[in-house]
Amino acid sequence: MISEIAQISIKPGLESEFETGVAKAVPLFLRAKGCHGVRLEHSIEHPHRYLLVVAWETVEHHTVNFRSSEDFKEWRKLVGHCFENPPEVQHTREVSLRG
Repeated sequence: MISEIAQISIKPGLESEFETGVAKAVPLFLRAKGCHGVRLEHSIEHPHRYLLVVAWETVEHHTVNFRSSEDFKEWRKLVGHCFENPPEVQHTREVSLRG
């Protein structure tokens, strides 16, 4: 299981519109092959910044399957106009801490 973490800066004044668009897009993510969940976090210190965290089985489920889908295009239609600049995306895996 990997996490896609997208840091997204939103144009001032479009926060509510962005949040509504993400809520509408949740079904697009959840029906994607290999998607196990999605959540949105809003920065307290930087009110125009969000983190979109999506759980995927593999990086390819995100980068190949989802990004080449019609659902990805729909996701961008719903929220792309709110972006102040392109999202910064990284993929991570959980590290087991046993002590």
